Amino acid sequence: MTDHTHGERGSTADAPPEVWTGSATNRVQWLLAPAGALCLALGIELAVDNMWTSGIAALAMSVVGCIAAGLLILFGTLAFVHVAVKVDKDCLEVRCGHMGLPRRRILLSHVEGADFAQVVCPRQWGGWGYRSRPELGTAIVVRRGEGLVLRLGDGRKFTVTVDDAEAAVRIIRDRLTPAKRPTA
Repeated sequence: MTDHTHGERGSTADAPPEVWTGSATNRVQWLLAPAGALCLALGIELAVDNMWTSGIAALAMSVVGCIAAGLLILFGTLAFVHVAVKVDKDCLEVRCGHMGLPRRRILLSHVEGADFAQVVCPRQWGGWGYRSRPELGTAIVVRRGEGLVLRLGDGRKFTVTVDDAEAAVRIIRDRLTPAKRPTA
């Protein structure tokens, strides 16, 4: 039996896991789902019970508008109420919502560095969801809180809100090629 002192790289306690997974959830967004369902129901009700005297064009625009608004609200709620992040030996994968769509996969060979963001605020990105801002990069924001910021090889940044983002940063930094590792 071999004794390992704390801090040695060879010990199994210090070895990073093969696959790291993390997630973040925003239950407040579920409050929007009834509004989306209400818009959808109103559009269907207007289509079925068409007692409009002002013409078919106004009715069609109202029905299409209500149904479209309802579907957009419901999709936004279902797609961005939850995010799951997975880091394996080759890539980082982000899946949104309970169906996993939209999805983003970033090869670790394209990553220059990883940083921990203590607070990622939806206000700085313009709200919840899949966001893009030229000065900040691209982000998937499902709630306010800690996040992971990747610096990509093309100069852009990718941010995602996830619980235990510090662990993800450590694992990504361990998996970067020696030339890309930050010097301490």
